[in-house]
Amino acid sequence: MDTFENPRRWHDSATLKPAITRALLFAVLWWLLAEGRVDGWPMGGLAVVAATWASMVLAPPAAPGLRLAALPGFLAFFLINSVRGGWQVAGMARRGCQALRPAFLELPLTLPMGAPRILLTYTLSLMPGTLGVELCDDRLRLHVLHQDLPVVEEARALERHIAALFGVPA
Repeated sequence: MDTFENPRRWHDSATLKPAITRALLFAVLWWLLAEGRVDGWPMGGLAVVAATWASMVLAPPAAPGLRLAALPGFLAFFLINSVRGGWQVAGMARRGCQALRPAFLELPLTLPMGAPRILLTYTLSLMPGTLGVELCDDRLRLHVLHQDLPVVEEARALERHIAALFGVPA
């Protein structure tokens, strides 16, 4: 049963803490947009409540939180592979069209549905030379600039970093 269909669930700390955190973030955002003026807070208060409610319905808090200890490893992996991938793509661009061998790859996923898979898709799309085209069931379809690049191996390594970040099995 959904949080908003069962009002007693609002008393759970697993729901209340994220709701308060989100409300505070939306309030800070409103304060920034209003440039610190107080005369807009009656409307801002309504906007904060509506945004908090919508965010809780559209993106309910996940049971396990992010593991901040795994964040440096994820960021380092992303940064190193982004720079390396950027150099690869720049080299292909210098050599011209003959250096490109675009292809679509099907990647079976091991991450659970929800935020881990979405982060994988978006992160792979941010890496040079790859684009997440379709996320369907337990498969991710990727477009790559060169079919011989080790995209699958890099995606598996990225899955392991994301699994550690979310504290889920890979």
